[in-house]
Amino acid sequence: MSFIHEDFLLQSATARRLYHEVAEHQPIIDYHCHLSPDDLARDRRFANLAEIWLEGDHYKWRAMRSNGVGEEFCTGTAEPYEKFLAWCKTVPHTLRNPLYHWSHLELKRYFGIDCLISPDTAREIWDEANRQLARPDFSATGILKKFRVEVVCTTDDPTDTLASHQEIASQPNYPTRVLPTFRPDKAMKISDPQAFNAWCDLLAERSGGNTSNFSGFLDALRQRHDYFHANGARLSDHGLEHCPGEFASDEEAAKIFNKARAGEVVTHEEAQRFSGNLMLFTGRLDAEKDWTKQLHLGALRNNNTRSVRTLGPDTGFDSIGDWPQAQSLSRYLDRLESEGKLPRTILYNLNPADNYAFATMIGNFQDGSTAGKLQFGSGWWFLDQKEAIEMQINALSNCGLLSRFVGMLTDSRSLLSYPRHEYFRRILCNMLGKDMENGLLPNDFELVGRLVADVCYHNARRYFGFYENSPSIG
Repeated sequence: MSFIHEDFLLQSATARRLYHEVAEHQPIIDYHCHLSPDDLARDRRFANLAEIWLEGDHYKWRAMRSNGVGEEFCTGTAEPYEKFLAWCKTVPHTLRNPLYHWSHLELKRYFGIDCLISPDTAREIWDEANRQLARPDFSATGILKKFRVEVVCTTDDPTDTLASHQEIASQPNYPTRVLPTFRPDKAMKISDPQAFNAWCDLLAERSGGNTSNFSGFLDALRQRHDYFHANGARLSDHGLEHCPGEFASDEEAAKIFNKARAGEVVTHEEAQRFSGNLMLFTGRLDAEKDWTKQLHLGALRNNNTRSVRTLGPDTGFDSIGDWPQAQSLSRYLDRLESEGKLPRTILYNLNPADNYAFATMIGNFQDGSTAGKLQFGSGWWFLDQKEAIEMQINALSNCGLLSRFVGMLTDSRSLLSYPRHEYFRRILCNMLGKDMENGLLPNDFELVGRLVADVCYHNARRYFGFYENSPSIG
């Protein structure tokens, strides 16, 4: 039997039925990813397997470095096949790492290649995959069609022109709705006045406003938020170490802003209070437009300063942080709730120690207006593997309503990541099937099958409002 067979991860007859009859055929709503809008707009084609499989994949780079592979084969200038061969030499050493599952699943689903990845099979895999990549259906849009991806939400800075999104929206036969997501992290990087001032100047240019003062800065952010909305955006996103729990008044925030604009050093406490003020401001904007806010909390980034200085951010030198999360997060959500301005919100934790804190936090702010208004998000980054997916599902089930969960996302820069939805769906069905066979859930296929279909697709379709209005162009 092949390693990736039709019942992969499905360890009971009931699990197999749930997956094959319900989950397997659901479309995909990928509401958070880091795909390049430009790649999607120009319907990018890939020259070889290294380009589509290894480019930008810091998961693989970390494993290769751990296996003693030099940087030239990760982010460096080695020839594509040499990089691919270095990866194939690494794969047999990734047993019990999710990369082993993902890599074989991706080869099977995209290329129909069944063999185990190793140096001995590298040339065979390389030749066959490259032969298929030359076909028309292996372009970016071909891949989206193949995996029935209905919606893709990219992650975009407020200063982005959204030209690629507009190009996609202008194509009447494009197979997928590709929408931007408003991610204003750089608006809060006030501890680095040089970078902050350069970004503020670009924000002024793109908004047509004046960011020399705090009031104008807020007006510019609002203008860009409006612009994103006009171009289809229905979500915002924040990548934070922890949610700010102290909030500068507008007067105090203006003074801190003026210090940074003058090139003066801003203290850590001032930066935190400034960020708190902006998080309230963006929360109100999201609530006014009926958006969903995403909070990705807990990443300790850029740990290896020498490597980050050489290679840049997002190259595989981040890890799980251990900040206290609950109290400041509660203050933030409560502040917006007390104003009647708390939008739909998804909380993602990177530290598994926070699973139950986040799973219980969302119950404090459900207001009956929307089923699952506050969401405990799917396993993210280091937690999007089997054990952590099960942990997240268990915590949510024990403390909230799994039936209202909006399900999986790719959170990926790679078009080869869509089998992660299949991976999640198999794990979900395996858990529920086991519970049914053990008498922990009723042996009612229609009841449990409805939960599976909702978590895999229907909840996300109902929750985000993607289908109510088409984006305008301009």
